[in-house]
Amino acid sequence: MLHLAPGISCDPSSLTVTQSRSGGPGGQHVNTTASQVEMRLALDALVGLSPAARERLERLAGSRLTGEGVLVLHSDETRSARRNRELAWERLCALVLEAATIPRPRRATKPTRASRQRRLTAKAHQADRKRDRRPGE
Repeated sequence: MLHLAPGISCDPSSLTVTQSRSGGPGGQHVNTTASQVEMRLALDALVGLSPAARERLERLAGSRLTGEGVLVLHSDETRSARRNRELAWERLCALVLEAATIPRPRRATKPTRASRQRRLTAKAHQADRKRDRRPGE
């Protein structure tokens, strides 16, 4: 099993990695080598992912998620296919980790009395400054 995040893993056979020619850095060398990496993983193959985390992952993936529920990641930043494969793997792990992390609930707060006072003082100061700029007064 491939470990993606704490408590989340997938079967190595469910991960598909293909290489193709890319338009990234490399000069003439880029025309002859397949250094772009495409990594595909079906979300159904993830073990240990809660339904809420799966929803977050689908939302975070956005256009990288196909209609069949397959996550597709590309990497062509470097001239090395090995390094591009590592970058794609790191992105996959980071995406799954972010989805697995439960977001802290936002609590509505009121401005403090001091901050309200500072705001009103700043407004009065700005109003005085603009009034002083007016001609004829």
